[in-house]
Amino acid sequence: MAANSNMNGTNPKITGLAVIGKNNNPLYIRNFTNQPSLKYHFLAHTSCDVLEEKVAPGSKNFDLYLGLLYIMEDLSVYGYMTNTRIKFVLMVTVADTAIKDQDIKGIFRKIHSAYVDLQLDPFWDPETSSMISNQNFIRQIDAIVMKSSFA
Repeated sequence: MAANSNMNGTNPKITGLAVIGKNNNPLYIRNFTNQPSLKYHFLAHTSCDVLEEKVAPGSKNFDLYLGLLYIMEDLSVYGYMTNTRIKFVLMVTVADTAIKDQDIKGIFRKIHSAYVDLQLDPFWDPETSSMISNQNFIRQIDAIVMKSSFA
């Protein structure tokens, strides 16, 4: 892979988002770039092991926000797990500008809120639906990503 082309003083950007079910089944994987989507599927599945390790019995983590999971190539991967074990994985470009945990936490809280709104939809059942295709959820995610700023 080529050297990181984003480390030229630009701000980090959200490039991908995954919502993973309690059985580690992908519910929503979204690529916000023109890169192949397979990379984001791989990152989402790789994150499952790291997320499970962070919340394993005996770990001292009681926060929904699980922080930076790992860095792969030019992406930082962050994790968040709800009380019902739904996992959110956020992929952000690595850049010269540092990302504050409070910024990532705020984005995760908004994503969690959008997911709660989805749960309230009587026509969506997480147990029988394979992937999230609810247009209201997708619009909310688009708005969150477009408004996100790490400046």
